[in-house]
Amino acid sequence: MTLAAGAAAWVALAWLLSRTSVPRLHLSGFDPRRYFSARDLRRAHRFSRGEQALWLGSHAATLAALAICARVLPRTARRTGLGRVGSAVVVGMVLLCALWAASLPFSLADLWWQHRWGLGPFGVGSWLSAQWGTLGGEAVSALLAIVALVGFANRFPRGWWLLTGPLLVAIAAAFAFASGYVERAQSHPIAEARLQVGARVLERREHVAGTPVRVQDVSSYTNQVNAFTAGVGPSTTVVLWNTLLDGRFSDAEVQTVVAHELGHVRSRHVLKAIGWSALVVLPTLWLLSLATRRRGGVRDPANLPYAFLVLAVLALLAAPVENWVSRRYEAEADWRSLNATHDPAAMRQVFEAFARTSLEEPSPPLWDYLWLENHPTLQQRIAMTVRWRQRQPSLRPG
Repeated sequence: MTLAAGAAAWVALAWLLSRTSVPRLHLSGFDPRRYFSARDLRRAHRFSRGEQALWLGSHAATLAALAICARVLPRTARRTGLGRVGSAVVVGMVLLCALWAASLPFSLADLWWQHRWGLGPFGVGSWLSAQWGTLGGEAVSALLAIVALVGFANRFPRGWWLLTGPLLVAIAAAFAFASGYVERAQSHPIAEARLQVGARVLERREHVAGTPVRVQDVSSYTNQVNAFTAGVGPSTTVVLWNTLLDGRFSDAEVQTVVAHELGHVRSRHVLKAIGWSALVVLPTLWLLSLATRRRGGVRDPANLPYAFLVLAVLALLAAPVENWVSRRYEAEADWRSLNATHDPAAMRQVFEAFARTSLEEPSPPLWDYLWLENHPTLQQRIAMTVRWRQRQPSLRPG
């Protein structure tokens, strides 16, 4: 009875978190050749094949590295003599280094692949420098999670997952909060006065006045265009890559991107992502406890490599659902941008440009869509601009 009630509560909360302000829209049936040239479609297709191969190789290497660690590390963990928590920290550091080493060749290959297709310089030093801050934060959070995992499992062998889950969510929330200030420190205000004024106007329209909109310099290692929202509450920050402001996009197109990010802020998508973490972490830890029980559970640091392997497989299986949620939130940000700017033509032009500036494939294969795409496809996003315009009587011709 308790399990059924818990499952019902979980489904109800998941339904609430997945709701968005986007009405039901028919987004299929649009021909990409209406909006993209044959050359752009061909280049995006060829580039995407390489990206897909690198993704598959990277994940295969990660699983192989974890499988090797699960076979080799247990004996080392039992010989450290540092106690459960101390041994867990050592094993965790070895695991993080092994995962970084396994993924690094593919990350560098991806950097070269993007350079080969004209998406940026092959600036390994600049790229590594940009990655370092992120890697440091991820390493600290991972080690804190490992210490919490082993510590609670040692103290509460059966119910550790019930206590560890809330702590992991708290750690994730703390890092999400801090990330806004970190991104703010690593960026600078918009230099163009006209864009500053436009951003302030959009903030008022989106009812998120006072949200900092800043610029991050990334042109030393990429020509691609991007923008994102970081932080929660007072740390919330919208960040534009300086490649968006290099003259390839008009002011109107830049404003649609700013409005999209402010749409994330208005919809509290970062906070909702933390909510999803709270929903997912308990079932995941429960499955982990079942998978490691016969080996002695995660309280034994020797089982951490196997636990990481289980978590990697679960993450791979859950990726389609995670991407589905992300696509819904991105679609809501697009919809809010349309309502704030009333400029579907500018937004459509942005999406058409992405096929050139980032070589995004407008209609990727189904498996790619399920496992790799955390945004709606370019074709779906263009279709939304068409449907939005059709719902505005004042904008219809005649």
